Amino acid sequence: MTATEIELEYERRWKAMSPAEKVSRSAAMLAWTRQQIARRIRDEFPSLSDEEVRLHVALKLYEREPEVVKLIQEQLSNVSR
Repeated sequence: MTATEIELEYERRWKAMSPAEKVSRSAAMLAWTRQQIARRIRDEFPSLSDEEVRLHVALKLYEREPEVVKLIQEQLSNVSR
């Protein structure tokens, strides 16, 4: 199967999903992404608290949103270890 065939099959399956299935699949993919980012952060900074890891994950996810980054950084500055 070529990349194009795989892409076409993916698109066919995506179009066959109900809106609820699409939302569920997207939510699962976001959860997986957050877990992967958290795992990398924990590997690099093992002494961070769960709250700090959560906020660092949010920083990564929203890094292109300056207003959101500022809010997250403010929260990080208030988190005690």
